[in-house]
Amino acid sequence: MAFTTLQNMFSLFTLAATFSLLFNSCYGFYPKLLNASLAASESDWSPAGATWYGSPTGAGSDGGACGYGSSVEQAPFSAMVSAGGPSLFKSGKGCGACYEVKCTTNSACSGNPVTVVITDECPGCVSESVHFDLSGTAFGAMAKSGQSEQLRNVGVLQIQYRKVPCNYPGMNIAFHVDAGSNPNYFATLVQYQNGDGDLSSVDLKQALESDSWQPMQQSWGAVWKLNAGSSLRAPFSIRLTSLDSQQTIVATDVIPADWEAGKTYISVVNF
Repeated sequence: MAFTTLQNMFSLFTLAATFSLLFNSCYGFYPKLLNASLAASESDWSPAGATWYGSPTGAGSDGGACGYGSSVEQAPFSAMVSAGGPSLFKSGKGCGACYEVKCTTNSACSGNPVTVVITDECPGCVSESVHFDLSGTAFGAMAKSGQSEQLRNVGVLQIQYRKVPCNYPGMNIAFHVDAGSNPNYFATLVQYQNGDGDLSSVDLKQALESDSWQPMQQSWGAVWKLNAGSSLRAPFSIRLTSLDSQQTIVATDVIPADWEAGKTYISVVNF
C-alpha cells in the first residue's frame, strides 16, 4: 500500500514537472517571436532627409519630371507626392514608386507613416544618400493634428522611409498618348501601376503580329517611346515589366486603331 501511494505521488510529480516545462516553454517562446517580429518591422525603415516645395498645401509642381501633369493634384495621387533625389528618381525609372515616410525627430511629428508617390526629380538633393523633396501637402501630413505649419517651418527634416507596394483600388493602368506621336512615332505616359509602381521595361506589339514585341525606350520620366521609322499598325498591345519584382503584365489592344495624340486610354489590367 505504501509503495503504491509512493508510486502514485511520483507519477503526479512527473506529470506536474512535465506540464510546467511545457507551459513555460510555450509561453516563454511567443514573446520572443513577437519581439523578433516587431524588430523586423522596425528594421525595414531607413533614414533619409526631407524638405518640401511649392505651395504649403499643394502638390509641389504641376506634374514635374515624371510627366504626370495636373493628375498629381487629383485622386489617386491627391497631392501626396514627392520629388526624389538621384537615388529615388533613378533617371526617371523611379517614377511611380510608392514610399511610406514618417518623422519622429521634431515635437510636431506625429510618428505615423504616410504614403507618397515619386512624381518629380530633385537633382540638387544630394546632401543625403536618400532625399525626399515632398509636396507641402505630404510634408504637412507627417505632423500632429494642427501642427502642419509648425513642421513645415523646420527646414531640412530627418525622416524614416521604406518602399511599399502601390495600391490604387478600382483603378487600372492608364496610357496617355504623347502629343508628339504620329503614324511613325509613338510615345505614351504610363501611370497608376499597382505593386512596384516603377517600371524596368515597356514593349509594344503591333496589330497582326502574334509574337513580335518591340522594345520601347524611356523617353523621359514615365514616358516611353518607339521610333519605328515606318508606319505603325494599330491597335497596339503594351507589355510592362516592373522594376524590382520583374513581374510582367500585358494590356492587350489597349491603344485602338483610331488612336489620337493627347488622349488617354485606360486598360483593363493592373499588377
